[in-house]
Amino acid sequence: MSDLYRFGPFALDPRRRTLSRADSPVSVTPKAFDVLLFLVQNPNRLVTKEELVQAVWGDIFVEEGNLTQYVWHLRKALEDSSDTRLIVTIPRKGYQFTANVSVVEAADTARRAPVQVPTAESVRSDTFSGHELPARAAVAKASLQWWKAALVLGSVVIVVGAGYVSWRLRALAPPRSERIMLAVLPFENLTGGPDQEYLADGLTEELISQLGRLSPERLDVIARTSVMAYKDKHEPLDRIGRDLSVQYVLENSLRKSGDRIRITSQLLRVKDQRRLWSHDYDYGAQDSLTVQEQVAKAVAQEIQLRLTAQREAELARSQPVNPEAFDAYLHGYYFFQRNNDSDTNMSAKYYERATQLDPSYALAWVGLSRTRNWQANQGLIPREEGQRLAREALERALSLNPNLAAAHVEVVRRKLFVDLDLAGADAASKRLMALGPGVPATLEMAAATAKYLGRFDEALELSHRAVDLDPLNAGSRENLAETEFYAGRLDQALMDAKKALELSPDVFPGHLLSGKIYVLQGRPQEVLREIPLVRYDAQRAFLSALAYDAMGRHRESDAALRELIAQDPPNLYLIASVHAFLNQSDDAFAWLDRALAQREGSVMFARVDPFLKSLHNDPRYAAFLKKLNFPT
Repeated sequence: MSDLYRFGPFALDPRRRTLSRADSPVSVTPKAFDVLLFLVQNPNRLVTKEELVQAVWGDIFVEEGNLTQYVWHLRKALEDSSDTRLIVTIPRKGYQFTANVSVVEAADTARRAPVQVPTAESVRSDTFSGHELPARAAVAKASLQWWKAALVLGSVVIVVGAGYVSWRLRALAPPRSERIMLAVLPFENLTGGPDQEYLADGLTEELISQLGRLSPERLDVIARTSVMAYKDKHEPLDRIGRDLSVQYVLENSLRKSGDRIRITSQLLRVKDQRRLWSHDYDYGAQDSLTVQEQVAKAVAQEIQLRLTAQREAELARSQPVNPEAFDAYLHGYYFFQRNNDSDTNMSAKYYERATQLDPSYALAWVGLSRTRNWQANQGLIPREEGQRLAREALERALSLNPNLAAAHVEVVRRKLFVDLDLAGADAASKRLMALGPGVPATLEMAAATAKYLGRFDEALELSHRAVDLDPLNAGSRENLAETEFYAGRLDQALMDAKKALELSPDVFPGHLLSGKIYVLQGRPQEVLREIPLVRYDAQRAFLSALAYDAMGRHRESDAALRELIAQDPPNLYLIASVHAFLNQSDDAFAWLDRALAQREGSVMFARVDPFLKSLHNDPRYAAFLKKLNFPT
């Protein structure tokens, strides 16, 4: 007999791999089962993220967001509310399973057999990320040819499939007042090689990107973060439709047999679960030239009748990507998403390698630009050198593809936070929206620009659209909360900030934003509860200064302000904000001028920041805003 773990109304059977609640089956994915099992076996203690990843995935690279998504889905399965939390997040550290767990013999199990969860080995890798790679994985020379063919063949699917889906959805479209919502489910990796997971996921991301640009005024495509939550889950179609609010789902799979590659795609309608279209793409691994010829023929035959002339021209200009460069790009993307200093440096190396392997790979230059900019801002490389390298990489990307929406996202970002040019950012944002209005990153950057300019109705509309396209992305939800905060909608901002933290406890600004809201709501005790959960020392000191002042504890407030000033380097804008909140206008303007002289990106908040409200009637405030080149 094997052990059975009981906690509350639940029973977990490791041998049969079942989870039940009061004798009724509870469905979870294989990897989610493994995560829960490890937590249940280690109750009432801190389980670090590293420990949990090692126990469940071994030496496989796993994005932190993957683990967060599994915990989120486990909480849904366990009906785990904030009031009776079974899985508690320990910010920046890990998780703690708080239930009392009893271990009994499996003979004590209920008579009704729960749903059995297969082992992770019996299905393909159960991941959420497009970039989950074996440690130090390398593509073997023997498989490189078929890998290249798969990449080229993927282009066939992306181009032809995008064209067909565009035409098919146009024929099936609802009235013009209603937008079409489509989810591209992750490519199912049926090659037998787990090291090809990131290739299948890369094709998923590319297909989402292509479809998202086809007809943004009519077609919305759910973003990668949200659809990857359904990888390997085999959820019912109607549930996916409800969760993501989509009318259509595109399923895909990737197979390999000998030297043959097959990609299968099918388009399904949610309301009646009818298969509207299906096609197999089957090629020999060695026939890369033939495949490229067929890509050209397919584009001419399929796209011409289904896409605008401008979109057809864009596809015609696209260049095939060196497969090894694509591999390096995926590694670079993976490491950048891990959001720590060492991995950011590793990301830059991979992006740089991608540009060396394929100097015409515009998207790799965009990734390198963003990474260099981040390194410069975090002090990982000299600031001036980093900004120069970021600018040069971005200029190279734009010279290769002037209409690449991802590059124009970085243009807006630089206008806002490097050049401190709001008028330029506003113009660049309009250009960006013309190129990629159906992409969440585009919507979020355009929303940020509108927010800093005080155009809150526009910013809120764009932020809501970004959440609609990526409903399980904590960052999108947090951006919406931040926009609501600056628009003065504090109650709604707090609700959305909490939702973002539910999706990912490490989302930024996270607890800092919640603390700011509590300050403005006059709830300083709540602020003090948030402070230990805030990521950075300067932000904790900032909130402490505000909270203690609101409580009349002025000595502690002054001490927190001194701590904020003593930071190396100091956050000049936050110091100015504290002085403004304390009605010390002379000091506030002095620190604002220093922040502008040091080119701190935070000064872009000056027009909308509620903590500067006491300065609005001072003529020095209007003069300061003029220096930021607000559009007239």
